[in-house]
Amino acid sequence: MQFFLLGLLALVLVLLAVQGFTRANPTVMARQLKVAGGILSLGAAAAFFARGAVNQAILLGLFGTWLLGWRGGGTWTGFPGSAQKSPGQTSGVTTDHLEMELDHDTGALSGRVLKGVFKGRTIEGLSPAEMALLWQDCRFSDPKSAQIVEAYLDREHPTWREDVARGERAMRGNDGRISVEEAYEILGLSPGASEEEIRRAHRELMLKLHPDRGGSTYLAAQINEAKDVLLGE
Repeated sequence: MQFFLLGLLALVLVLLAVQGFTRANPTVMARQLKVAGGILSLGAAAAFFARGAVNQAILLGLFGTWLLGWRGGGTWTGFPGSAQKSPGQTSGVTTDHLEMELDHDTGALSGRVLKGVFKGRTIEGLSPAEMALLWQDCRFSDPKSAQIVEAYLDREHPTWREDVARGERAMRGNDGRISVEEAYEILGLSPGASEEEIRRAHRELMLKLHPDRGGSTYLAAQINEAKDVLLGE
């Protein structure tokens, strides 16, 4: 018991010694005071435990963990990722194509597009079809952005994968290529357009939508395929 009393006395003396400094910067010094007291308490608890004074060690250990931020449930509030979430918290992430924010309370994703044909637009302002196109653009060139888009679509439009697959099947023939009708539509031409008209439409669209000019990788591939289908290449 004498070691327990000596430990408490030492703790009180330290706390009293530090207390005078809290007036200079209360927030910082109060935090330092709790940390110092917590470390001292845990050290004293270890010493008591080594001497067989288990009850005293438990008391000091509980006091020390409380000072260091213990809140129960097996987590320490000072460690990143382990603290309990408080209302209103958000997390942000920036990728090559996206700048996104996650609301911890609702799980909702919000953000804006940084690159490509939808540059400057908000994620919330894109239609499901536009989001699917953004996903097509990112799936190979920027997998991290594609994963974020997938998470958003999974939450907001759970059937998007089936919708995309159904749309691709509808526009492609048995050989896996887009149909002639779809090729004319992609290039904005009427059936029976001449080779010169096809090449001019392809060139103009590529100037607008080429990825190097901030366009869409997926749309550029579609435009190239449409030209090849109509010219038999």
